[in-house]
Amino acid sequence: MKHQFKIPEEVSRVTETLEKAGFEAYLVGGCVRDILSDKEPKDWDVTTNATPEQIIGLFEKTYYENSFGTVGVVVSCETNIVSSSITYNLEPRTCIIEITPYRLEAKYSDNRHPDSVSFSNKLEDDLKRRDFTVNAIAYSVSKGQFIDLYNGQKDIKDKIIRTVGNPKDRFQEDALRLLRAVRFFAQLGFVIEKETGDAILENAHLLKNISKERIRDEFIKIIMSEDPMKGIIMAEKFGILKYIIPELEIMIGVKQNGDHIYDVWEHSLRALQHGADRNFSLEVRLAALLHDIGKPKTRFWSKEKNDYTFYGHDVVSERITKKILDDLKFPKKTIETVSKLVRNHMFFSDIEKITLSAVRRIVRNVGADNVWDLMKVRACDRIGMGKPKEAPYRLRKYESMIEEAMRSPVSVGMLKIDGLKIMKITNEKPGKKIGYLLHALLEEVFDHPELNTEEFLENRAVELIKLSEKELHDLGEKGKEKKDIEEEKELEIIRKRHGVR
Repeated sequence: MKHQFKIPEEVSRVTETLEKAGFEAYLVGGCVRDILSDKEPKDWDVTTNATPEQIIGLFEKTYYENSFGTVGVVVSCETNIVSSSITYNLEPRTCIIEITPYRLEAKYSDNRHPDSVSFSNKLEDDLKRRDFTVNAIAYSVSKGQFIDLYNGQKDIKDKIIRTVGNPKDRFQEDALRLLRAVRFFAQLGFVIEKETGDAILENAHLLKNISKERIRDEFIKIIMSEDPMKGIIMAEKFGILKYIIPELEIMIGVKQNGDHIYDVWEHSLRALQHGADRNFSLEVRLAALLHDIGKPKTRFWSKEKNDYTFYGHDVVSERITKKILDDLKFPKKTIETVSKLVRNHMFFSDIEKITLSAVRRIVRNVGADNVWDLMKVRACDRIGMGKPKEAPYRLRKYESMIEEAMRSPVSVGMLKIDGLKIMKITNEKPGKKIGYLLHALLEEVFDHPELNTEEFLENRAVELIKLSEKELHDLGEKGKEKKDIEEEKELEIIRKRHGVR
């Protein structure tokens, strides 16, 4: 039976080029699974009996910088096709179609990579080495036919994740497949077949052999799926969460207080799920998941309150978050952003007590680019508590205060004067003193944004330049320290009032 699907022209051109040269060419893997699931593939993979050298000879521009035989073919395209496995530097309106020869793989001594890779002339050899039946279906564009040796189409229809052949063999070949099974569970909404699930549980320990980078990439895909909460619960059930973020398991069963109706574990997962429901960014979702990661370490029973307290959990959560993300080899920028969101997630607590000065400070601490993400984390936190509304009056009030605060200078770059101007009007040479002077000026106008004018700052710069480098440094730091002390007092009052922070 011939099947016709809408295949991008640039993809069909690639398979047609291979076939005209006398080779076989099939779409394979996730793109075929997506086609059969009525989803638009994000990337397209082709398999063929041509060798890498023969593939390279057929196309004008290619990449071949790996040991697995995969050749990236650069084509003009209208759609945005991005490889999921290799990074390429592409020009606008170009994309990559990955072509891999039929492969035979030897023994996996390290549970990660085959000891050797050889090429085959048979499609069957390539399909039998794949992880799950839903990914082991090949499709011929020219013939409109599927090659489905492992009943993958039935498993797609029945929404089942099942390994190709013996699950123990597949997982012992590449232990990352343990995590991929959970990822597909979260991404596709499929169930994991019992024998496959039993093998995951039995072989979970093999994940200790997998690099943190590979684990991180699969974890990100779980976090960015439509059902990350279910994915993480399943990872814990199968005993593999301890090889991703063991600190999450410590939250299970840790009861809270006050308005919380869930333990720390369920609360954090519900907060994450709301981030997914609202299609929030990776940084917001990570912060939503980790914002209370420090609660187990800070939980104490208060006889006075007859309840648990979690004083300083935001500070501890920030420290643990940095360690977790660093261990998983996240980029420094991501670690910095998520840590700031976690550290400051409790700042907005009481509209009766919080001041505009405090809001300005938080904008400066997390950065103007991140402050709205902080509000999203707060919304996730609230929904994770079982609250019916994401944006009650107090949240809208905070948003209003943020907009007002952002009109004020919260960094030296927002001052109506810069280092060049200061050097010009003071005849001062470049050096640390100019930087200290800028920070001293920032502290002066921080609570009085109306003073952020060229005239005031120029006059004040001429006055302050007479101070020593140390005096200028201390002036800026003392102003900041004084405000930090006052704001910490505000936070302590808020935390004690709620008895949970």
